[in-house]
Formats: sequence, C-alpha cells, structure tokens
Amino acid sequence: MSDVFTLRGPVKKDRPALVERSITRRSLSGAELGSVALEPMFFGITPHMAVLHQVIKAQLAAKRSGTQSTKTRKEVRGGGRKPFNQKGTGGARQGTIRAPHYPGGGIALGPRPRSYEQKTPKRMIRLALYSALSDRAALERVALVDSFDAWSEPKTKEAIITLEALGLEGKILVVLGRDDENAFRSFRNLMNVKTIDAGELNAYDVLDCDWVLFTDATLPTQETD
Repeated sequence: MSDVFTLRGPVKKDRPALVERSITRRSLSGAELGSVALEPMFFGITPHMAVLHQVIKAQLAAKRSGTQSTKTRKEVRGGGRKPFNQKGTGGARQGTIRAPHYPGGGIALGPRPRSYEQKTPKRMIRLALYSALSDRAALERVALVDSFDAWSEPKTKEAIITLEALGLEGKILVVLGRDDENAFRSFRNLMNVKTIDAGELNAYDVLDCDWVLFTDATLPTQETD
C-alpha cells in the first residue's frame, strides 16, 4: 500500500547540471592575461525563461509613473442645472450636460492614478539575474578586464580605444565598482555604453545589452554573493 501511495506522489524533476565556462582576462590594451573560470552558479545554469519573463515584466512595470488621470462627471466643471424639462420634449430625460455621453462631459471608466508595482520574491529576482548572466555567458558575450585603475583621469577617448581593443560592439553594459569614478565619467558620454554599479546588477540590464564587461573586482563569485 505504501509503494502505491509513493508512486502517486509528486515527482521532483532533476535539475540540469551546471555548466563550467571560462573567459579570457585582458588588460585595457586588449592583451591577454590568462583564463578565468566563471562561477557555475552564476554563469552556468539553464536560464529559467518563465522567471525571467515575470521579473523583467515587474521591473518594467515599476518604471511606470501611473499618474494618468481623467475626470469623472462630478469633477468636470459646469452642468449644475438641468438642461431641459423632464417632460414634454419628446426626448430622454437628462440631469446634466456633463454626463459621459455629452461632448465635454466626464469620462466613464477612464484611467485613474495607480501604482503598477508588482511584488517579486527575492529568490526569483536572484534566479532571473543568474539566468541572464548564464545566457550571456553561453553566447560568449561576457568580457573581463583586470581593472580601470590605469586611468588617472576621465577620458572618453581612452574608453573608446579600450572597447575597440577588447573587440566589443553593439550595446555594452559596464559593471563598475564604487572606486571606478574615472571609468564612470569616461563611459557616460558613449551612447552605446551603459554603466551600472555592481550592487545594482539586474536581469533586465544584462539582457538589454549585447556585451557585459566586468572587472576583477565586480565579477560575481561565491565570496561576493
């Protein structure tokens, strides 16, 4: 009897094995400095598409201001008196010219100020980020440099030269640390580059860009999780 009950119970699906990937570590001039193994927990999972969709949809919804508004019949100015007599006109009775079916009247069932925020569990947000990073790693769209400390002052020209030396094209997401002020000011004038603090890394920004550029300090590892 116990065996039959066990067979009818829910069966947990086997999770896909983590994939071990590595990338080439380079200097700002593009010189190879060796190979670095990516953490499989962050860059080697099978992307969870349903969670990615839900988290990104919630993130985009949170950006909506929700301030759209229309006036109802009680908020439209005018129409204080009855437009014509109740009887004797041959038409339907009317109480105000500010009813929704009158020109200039109130709006029935129109949009009102509201919040579009959706509550998303932290575990789902984390899984979506790992799925996005794994997707970019599978496409070999993750790049790594040692650091931006060689830039003593902000220079957009140096940023352009670095991206060309690394062979990065399209839209690029540069993940910076708190001390990378010169790098932030160097990249911010480039239309195809988006900078983000390592602590604010999210699934939408990762998937919105063609390349993700890390430094040794901002590359996700077990210690930084």
